[in-house]
Amino acid sequence: MKLGVVGLPNVGKSTLFNAITKAGAQSANYPFCTIEPNVGMVAVPDERLDKLAALYNSKKITPTVLEFVDIAGLVRGASKGEGLGNKFLSHIREVDAIVHVVRCFDDDNIIHVDGRIDPIEDISTINTELVISDIETMTRRIDRLKTQMKSGDKKYQVELEICEKVMKVLDEGRAVRALSDSLTDEEKAYVKSLFLLTDKPVIYCANVGEEDIAGGNGYSERVKAFAKEEGNEVMVLCARAEEELADMDEGDKRAFLEELGVKDTGLDQLVSACYTLLGLISYLTAGEKETRAWTIEKGTKAPQAAGKIHTDFEKGFIRAEVIDWKALLEYGSYNAAKEKGKIRSEGKDYVVQDGDVVLFRFNV
Repeated sequence: MKLGVVGLPNVGKSTLFNAITKAGAQSANYPFCTIEPNVGMVAVPDERLDKLAALYNSKKITPTVLEFVDIAGLVRGASKGEGLGNKFLSHIREVDAIVHVVRCFDDDNIIHVDGRIDPIEDISTINTELVISDIETMTRRIDRLKTQMKSGDKKYQVELEICEKVMKVLDEGRAVRALSDSLTDEEKAYVKSLFLLTDKPVIYCANVGEEDIAGGNGYSERVKAFAKEEGNEVMVLCARAEEELADMDEGDKRAFLEELGVKDTGLDQLVSACYTLLGLISYLTAGEKETRAWTIEKGTKAPQAAGKIHTDFEKGFIRAEVIDWKALLEYGSYNAAKEKGKIRSEGKDYVVQDGDVVLFRFNV
């Protein structure tokens, strides 16, 4: 799963990306510093792994990971090619969700591409460019469907009706994801196949100064109010401080967080929120060799979850032996839990839950 980090130039995208991935993406005080997207993998924080690994004395711990893509800053007119906009928009099209970084700090030493600090106007600039790009995509699709309808195949009429619903929302300047609650599952699947920019889930990242990490500021409060109307989430953090934290050892990190007046790093919270944004959960496997988190989408049934480990697990699925991770810790071992009758045997229709510790039985 890929998350695209987007925003106007000089809002802190690459600084945030550096902190997330420690990949050393270039960050400089001028527009279009990032042209080709930088890509980095980041582990999803999961305290359950350490606790299970301690229980089993596991030699290896493998967390689940997300892929972050640092996309160059968009500017007004990007949908028309301004600032290499078409290229940047194509990069956004390839990700599964968007982390929209918004500048919520004052600093005369860091230029703003529009010469002023206005987070809501910044959000509007990006959103407008994405909407315009989607309108152009849908205009071409509708024109093609009208031609295809001449064949008499009724499926093109159905597709046209869905596309017209989408176009109506876009013409109102709204994101396609606003349609989600009013579409059937079949319509949602069709809209998803269009790969529209504004159909992608989004989380806003309000980038504040170090002095505002604990409580935010007036800028971040405006972003929160805006996002609430859209039904989206906001994370408040300081990208520069997070970049510093990323290079510290655990002791120094804890001391710095205490000095800042916060408990956890903003990045841990952001990565966890992004995992949820994508509709993902983790089930766990544990043993002496390895304790590991496996990524699946919410609603995944046991055979398909088993297939994440190996295709043979899915093909030859017999059953899943399941226990919640907290219950496993409570009983102290798998065998102890089994003796108490706490290990459940689940069949092919079982929907795997977040935090399930699973042993798959299969035969190929």
